Order: sequence, then C-alpha cells, then structure tokens
Amino acid sequence: QVQLVESGGGLVHPGGSLNLSCAASGVNFSAAAMSWHRQTPGNEREFVARISSSGINTYYARAVRGRFTISRDNAKNTVDLQMHSLKPEDTAIYYCNGRWGSMNYWGQGTQVTVSS
Repeated sequence: QVQLVESGGGLVHPGGSLNLSCAASGVNFSAAAMSWHRQTPGNEREFVARISSSGINTYYARAVRGRFTISRDNAKNTVDLQMHSLKPEDTAIYYCNGRWGSMNYWGQGTQVTVSS
C-alpha cells in the first residue's frame, strides 16, 4: 500500500521559516521524481517545487524561487521542503506528490499558516 505522509506544518510569523517533510512507503521511492504543491480554499492546487529521482535537478514555481528549497533522501524515502522568508500568501495546505507508472499519489496534506 502506497503512503505519502506529510509533516512539519504549523503557524509561523511573516519572515519566518518552516521545514516540511514527506515520508513515502510502499513504493520504489528512488524511481520517481517528487513534488510539492499547495492549495487554498476555493482555488486549484498549484505547483510549488519538483525534484528529480536522483535529486540532481530541481525546479520551482516563480512565487517561491529563492525562498524554498526542495531536497530528498532516497535512503530514508523522504522529500523535504525548506521554506524561508515566508509570506502570508504562502498560507495553504501543502501536499507532496509522486508518480509511479500510471499511478499518481498524494499525501493528506499539512497546513501552513503565515500570520502575525
């Protein structure tokens, strides 16, 4: 059974930092690129960051480039999202995603709230 479980969300002041983590099980983790997405009420889920299966290549949405860093540890089956200089507009539920073959998997999400 494939599981993606996010953790690390919470409440942070503007300008603060958070580190999200996603733990995968039931899959050949190192075989797939992984990504983070986010969603706010009434809006579509949007792409945040992506990392290749090897971890060598990364790609970021323009809104987070230079502030967020995605990384992975294939030995631990985890993918992290380090978030710095957080803004109120970063408030959302953050989801991790991976695709193995024709199946696309999502975690349950973790809430990030940026507010003073």
